[in-house]
Amino acid sequence: MWETYYTPATLNEALSLLSEHRDAARVIAGGTDIIIELERGLRPDTRVLIDITRIPGLDEIGLWDDDLIHIGPMTTHNQVVASPLLGERALPLAQASWSESSPQIRNRATVAGNIITASPANDTITPLRALGAQVTLRSSAQERIVSLADFITGVRRTIMQPDEILTGISFAPLDANRRGIFLKLGLRRAQAIALVNVSAVLRFDGDTVTEASITQGSVAPVIISSPEAEQWLIGKTLDKATIDKAAELAAQAAMPIDDVRGSAKYRREMVRVLVRRALVALRDGNERDGHPTRPVMLWGRHAGELHRRLDQGFAHRDDDPIEVTVNGRQYVVHGANHKTLLRMIREDIGLTGTKEGCDEGECGACTVFLDGMAVMSCMIAAPRAHQTEIVTIEGLARDGNLHPIQQAFVEEGAVQCGYCTPGFLMAGAKLLEERPNPSRWEIRQSITGNLCRCTGYYKIVSAFEQAARLLKERK
Repeated sequence: MWETYYTPATLNEALSLLSEHRDAARVIAGGTDIIIELERGLRPDTRVLIDITRIPGLDEIGLWDDDLIHIGPMTTHNQVVASPLLGERALPLAQASWSESSPQIRNRATVAGNIITASPANDTITPLRALGAQVTLRSSAQERIVSLADFITGVRRTIMQPDEILTGISFAPLDANRRGIFLKLGLRRAQAIALVNVSAVLRFDGDTVTEASITQGSVAPVIISSPEAEQWLIGKTLDKATIDKAAELAAQAAMPIDDVRGSAKYRREMVRVLVRRALVALRDGNERDGHPTRPVMLWGRHAGELHRRLDQGFAHRDDDPIEVTVNGRQYVVHGANHKTLLRMIREDIGLTGTKEGCDEGECGACTVFLDGMAVMSCMIAAPRAHQTEIVTIEGLARDGNLHPIQQAFVEEGAVQCGYCTPGFLMAGAKLLEERPNPSRWEIRQSITGNLCRCTGYYKIVSAFEQAARLLKERK
């Protein structure tokens, strides 16, 4: 694991640390990739982590005077989904962010992190390529802007230098004549890596296509475009023959591989299917179908914004103390600086209700609230909890009274082996804070990050509905 964990208070401080430590350092934001990599020993040379999550102003989303949409490096997937601007003027990006993982992970994972990780299966890169995005890279010495197409050079390879931070993403907004869509195929509806994803952005003059961008993910070492299909569409209306031909040309551009998730032949055929669906949706004006108007966030009432600024940065090494409030009680923890938050909670604070299941953000058994948001504690470094407030399963009951979600699990018999139960209860408690009277769809969305290996989902959903009734009775 890491040796030193820095939490700078300003961007300049972060850049200075990166310039000092260079190849030995990694910038950490959501941490949903790098923590797993460090846990598995995949980054033996990384000795320093520089956490930029508490620097104010890095999660801003706006349409600037240059007529470009700008997204900060700390903008999370949930913030993208919740943004009216991006939902209206960058729909493919909002759709891709909604398709990412689970609410707990979307509360931490960032769009910039997706780009820097540079996996061809990362969902948000595909629409950003279609939108013609560019990224801003900054070091202590200079700032440069490069196209996203040039930034990623291979699987998990980019042109970023060791002393650079990605400080912004920008692209032209969509309008009434330029519309787009993102579609994804995974092996399940949630928590699924893309088997194939596609994004199409078209400009129209009436019904005639005047400009086209069709990008594909998870079918080549990088996100690829579909130049033959794009050129075919120019000057044509989207009739069946035109769409079918474009979809076929896009499929021919794919360069997929055979792996355990699917064959190359299947992937190529799915490119054809998804591109056809995308073009039909754009022709018929149905590109927004299925995209939520009130998405479930599990971030409570404060809209996912950073609300605990730092007066000064700090560093954690070896036995340096981590000061944290858990369930209303203050703790000073020593010796946990190289652990995950999950292990600090269990091993050093002694609250074992939070469970360690998959240890890679797949099962949700480790869900806790960090400064009001539901997160996977197995994917957060313990020093990130310094000077924060955490709620665990042990903190749901108040004054000897069970939380409505706990009481409902008892009444509905929603507990089976019980191992997954703490994570479901935490998701349910946060959902009820966000939506006191949730629909069944909202309930199902709230638990997309939680797995019950006993397959007791019917009782769990019933318990969520009963919890809403109990909450209403208590008010």
